[in-house]
Amino acid sequence: MTSRSYWTAVWCGFLVLTIGLGVRQSFGIFLKPISAELHVGRELFSFGTALSMLLMGVFAPFSGRLCDRFGSAVTIAGGGAFYVLGMIATATMHGPFMLILGNVLVGIGLSAATFGPVLGVVLRVAPPAKAALAVGICSAGGSFGQFFIVPLASVLQGYFGDWRPTMWALTAFAVLMMILPIGLNDSAQIAAAKRAQGGRQTSREALSEAFGQRSYLLLVIGYFVCGFHVAFVGGHLPAYISDKGIGLSLFGVTLSPAELGGWSIGMVGLFNIAGSILWSSMGGRYQRKNLLALLYLLRALVFLGFVLAPLSAASVLVFAAALGFLWLGTVPLTTALVGYLFGPVHLTMLNGIVFFGHQVGSFFGGWGGGKLFDLQGNYDTMWWLSIGLGVLSALLHWPIVEKPVARPQFAARPA
Repeated sequence: MTSRSYWTAVWCGFLVLTIGLGVRQSFGIFLKPISAELHVGRELFSFGTALSMLLMGVFAPFSGRLCDRFGSAVTIAGGGAFYVLGMIATATMHGPFMLILGNVLVGIGLSAATFGPVLGVVLRVAPPAKAALAVGICSAGGSFGQFFIVPLASVLQGYFGDWRPTMWALTAFAVLMMILPIGLNDSAQIAAAKRAQGGRQTSREALSEAFGQRSYLLLVIGYFVCGFHVAFVGGHLPAYISDKGIGLSLFGVTLSPAELGGWSIGMVGLFNIAGSILWSSMGGRYQRKNLLALLYLLRALVFLGFVLAPLSAASVLVFAAALGFLWLGTVPLTTALVGYLFGPVHLTMLNGIVFFGHQVGSFFGGWGGGKLFDLQGNYDTMWWLSIGLGVLSALLHWPIVEKPVARPQFAARPA
């Protein structure tokens, strides 16, 4: 694998994640206008986005299996097609059914066009000495999408004064997700890995092996918390800031509360560009499970500081920057840890199952935020849940045993 070819995969993957996750994270700015247009509370929209995240996780192991068997390029491109169909359904909806259908299609599409499949390609094609840096840079694509696309969507929303033209503009971006996977072809690497070290292990044997490891189960459960945090903050922070009427006026520039909400998500993405690369690079030098425990503990402290500090534009931006530094650093660390424990042959499928835990958390973080707001009129309980779950995930990651699984039975079996 030449330097040029693996960097092609890194940058194509970067752009797939930029668009797919950036557009998805921008849905938070549509929460209030769509709920108002449909004359419903926030739970319906929150349920739709949460269901999308849950289906993204449900289908992730199946998408991973398709990648491991047939190659990632065609699988990711197919996911992009489902994503675009979901965006079209959402942009044309006039009632709850089409809103939910659009979210269902987007969720299925993202199961094949998100971190697991994309980072699986990078881990396979990058030289081992460059893998940590390559995965970190590629992971930062999701953060760059938040930094670039979410504020852009917020600006477009203000310019058009209507959410539909903004949704159509985002749909046009999403079409690129069907083209970019041309640079994510890992079929040769998958075939070589099967010949070299594990092709005789079936998918069923790989699943049985993984679920027999306590460390794998702890990863699945701990990743739930990451999903909870990401979905709650990404889906509800803009509305929270708007509810509180927190705007910003600085150096002659004035941001409305709605615009500050969009920019706060962008700030999370901006700081996570550095965070993703740094945490991933440290994963090449230190035990990843210890870094994950530290990262979740720091998240809990950031949430606690935000809850206790007086709410202002400054506290919002400081919170967004600090959380951004910790936002998706979990992804390259968790993905690489699964690959280290179990090897490259069934990597995407096993990562898909871990990601399912993440998306179950996303469902409860996204839907729970809307449900509790409609019941209580505020997000107070969700902030405290985020703090407690961060501490819990730190405790779950600490006892993980970071050691490759031995497979003498497959090494000894004749070809």
